[in-house]
Amino acid sequence: MKPARLRYENAPRPAVVLGCLLPAPWLGAAAGLLLAFGPPDGLPSRFAPVALAVVHLLALGMLAPVMVGALFQMMPVIAGVRVPGTAALAPLAALLGGGAALGLASGFVAGWLPGFRAAILLGAPFLGLVGLALLRAGARVAAADATTRTLARAGAPLIVTVATGAALAGVLGGQWQLPLRPLLQLHVAWGLVGWLAALVAGVAATVVPMFWQAPRLPAVVASFLPWGIWLLLLGYSGVAVDLPALAEVGALPLLLLLALLALLGLRGMLRARRRHDPGWRLWVAACLSALAAAALAMAAPLLHGVAALPWWIGTAVLVGCGVLPVTAMTGKIVPFVIWLHLRRGLPLPARVPAMQAIIAPARQHWQARLLLLAYVLLLALPLAPRWLALAGGMAFALANAWLGLQLLCAVRVFRRVTAAGGLPPRHAAGYGWHDGHDGHDQRG
Repeated sequence: MKPARLRYENAPRPAVVLGCLLPAPWLGAAAGLLLAFGPPDGLPSRFAPVALAVVHLLALGMLAPVMVGALFQMMPVIAGVRVPGTAALAPLAALLGGGAALGLASGFVAGWLPGFRAAILLGAPFLGLVGLALLRAGARVAAADATTRTLARAGAPLIVTVATGAALAGVLGGQWQLPLRPLLQLHVAWGLVGWLAALVAGVAATVVPMFWQAPRLPAVVASFLPWGIWLLLLGYSGVAVDLPALAEVGALPLLLLLALLALLGLRGMLRARRRHDPGWRLWVAACLSALAAAALAMAAPLLHGVAALPWWIGTAVLVGCGVLPVTAMTGKIVPFVIWLHLRRGLPLPARVPAMQAIIAPARQHWQARLLLLAYVLLLALPLAPRWLALAGGMAFALANAWLGLQLLCAVRVFRRVTAAGGLPPRHAAGYGWHDGHDGHDQRG
């Protein structure tokens, strides 16, 4: 199937995307520090207070703003449709997502019940509005391939995840009483599979071939994205609510599809032309993580005696399938956004630096290696929880802080080049683009 035409002229102003992406690594660093120096009681259980706090710092503080910012960029460029309200929503993505994550962390680690209530007030309305804005824009998307189909309905799994998460936070905060187990199963399934996995897979169908020159998914398999994932997830959700004892059986078709997608993704990355690129190894590790997580989940009924199994699956999904590919895409999106807007905004004969001059590949290589080391240490945590939580958490914090510094250096290049090239200050700050009446961002 022919990929959708990319409409770079519709790209939103840099502040929309960078405002979402720049703070995210620092929340990832905070999650690493919390794991390193927080109370290790209960580790490696996924229900240990520090583990729950770290999970939500990563999911709400780091991954969600990056994914929202990427959607704000890709909807107009790939699907040709602007998300309404991006100018107001983008500056709040990291602030409210991080605030909600910190509220949950205080509730889990310190037992501070108002933290759960604060998370509901900060996170649920905002992310719900983002989901509705994405659905409103998606209604006008001509869904022609896996990526545009995913973009068209990406708001729906986000809304389900937010609704079930808010319900759980209310239970934990003592505001109401609801059945905990089915809510937890739905929240985890829709957050990690319906939102994270489906969005990463759908976006990767376009982004990976474009940046890493990898072959596209076979057309037959790509036709299952994202509806194959979401329909099988709906089936699992019905089983988890009505017949919770059969939830593991109900998840089997979904896990098989995810394993197939991971296997094909791995094959594509091994055949990619740009294997020297810093993000390539992160995508390979992400595909291996997805394959391992699906295999371990399918084998879970036979491995009930393995106490570390939930930790391995959760770490493989959240870090391996979430943080690794999001880091790889962030390292591409930020230099590309800066390069694109410099090329469009600078008057001749000003020279636009190459993407490699905006963020040096050598620094990205070392940051990727440190992130993979942290990932291995986190997977090994059940062997020595106290010491490996310290080592893995510190390595993870350093890797994310290094990414954050690289993004700040990229913005510094942006400002220096715009100042030298004569671009007006309001362009350099990212405010030289206004929303046109035809639904696209146009140059002012």
